[in-house]
Amino acid sequence: MKTNTASDRRNIMFALSTLIAVVLIVAIIGLLFLGKDEEFIEGEAEADEYRVSSKVPGRILKFYVTQGDWVNPGDTLVTLTAPDIEAKLTQAEAVRTAAEALNEKSHSPARREILLSAYEMWQKAIAGREIAEKTYVRIARLFQEGVMTAQQYDEALANFNAMTATEKAARLQYEMAQQGAQMEDKEITAAQVRQAQGGVAEVESYVEETVLLAPMSGEVSTIYPMRDELVGSGAPIMSITLMSHLWGSFNVREDRLRHFPIGAHFEAYSPALDTLIPMRVTYLKDLGTYAAWKATKVTGEYDLKTFEVKAIPMDSVAGLRPGMSLVVKMN
Repeated sequence: MKTNTASDRRNIMFALSTLIAVVLIVAIIGLLFLGKDEEFIEGEAEADEYRVSSKVPGRILKFYVTQGDWVNPGDTLVTLTAPDIEAKLTQAEAVRTAAEALNEKSHSPARREILLSAYEMWQKAIAGREIAEKTYVRIARLFQEGVMTAQQYDEALANFNAMTATEKAARLQYEMAQQGAQMEDKEITAAQVRQAQGGVAEVESYVEETVLLAPMSGEVSTIYPMRDELVGSGAPIMSITLMSHLWGSFNVREDRLRHFPIGAHFEAYSPALDTLIPMRVTYLKDLGTYAAWKATKVTGEYDLKTFEVKAIPMDSVAGLRPGMSLVVKMN
C-alpha cells in the first residue's frame, strides 16, 4: 500500500515538472521570437503630372498622341477647331487694316488737286504782295517829296501790310496741305493702329491655343475627351506624367515619425523590381485622420494621427513606375 502511494507521488511530480518545463520553453520561445516581430510600412511610388488644357472652347480636331506615348517639349499633342475665334480674328484684322489706312492718310500730303490749288493761291498772294510793295515804295518817295498826301501814303502802307499777311497765310495753307493732317490727328490715328494691333494679337493668342504643345517631357497617362468632342475653356484634355519626378508616399503613425525626420535617409523595398531603393524624406503632412492602430480613451491611451511622408529616390531607378508598392521594414 505504501509502495503505490510513493509511485503516485513520483508520477505527479514528474507531470508537474514536465508541465513547468513546457511552460518555460514556450516562454523562452516567445521572448526570443515573438518579441522580435518585424513591422512594415507600405507605401507606393507616385509622380508629378500636369494637365493640358486650352484657354478657348473648341472641338477636338485631331490627337497626335495616345496613352503611353512619350512626348518632348514642343511636340504637338492635339489640335482644336474654333470657328468663333477664327471669325473674331477676321474682324480684328479688318479693324487693323482700316486703322492703318487712316493713319497712312493722316501722314500723307493732301490730294494733288488741293495741293496745286494751295500753291497757286500762294503764288497769287506773292504777286499781290510784290505789287503792293512797289506801290508803297513809290508813294513813300513821292510823299517825302511832298507830291503825295499823307492819306495816300497811309493807304499804300496798309495795302502793303495786308498783302504781306495774305501772302504769309497762303504760304501756311500750302505747307499744311503738304504736311497733311494736324499732329493731334496723327497721334489719334497712330493710337487707333496700336489698339487694333493689340486686338489682333489677343485673338491670335487664342488661335494659338487651338494647337496644344507639350511644355515638358513626360508620358501621356490619361486622355479625357474623344475626337470631335466639345471641350470648354480650361477643361483638361490630357494628363502627362513627369517620369523624372518620381517620389514615394507613405502613411506613418505619428509615434513612428521620429524615424522619418525631413532629410532622413532610409531604404524602401520594391517588390516589383525586387530591389532596395535608397530614399530621402522631403515632406511631412498631417492627413487629418486618426490612425487605426491605437484605441481612443477607452483603454486610457491617447489618439495618434497619421502623417503622409514623402521621400524621393537618391538615384534614378530604372523601371520604377507610379503605383508600384514600396515597403519599409521597421526593426
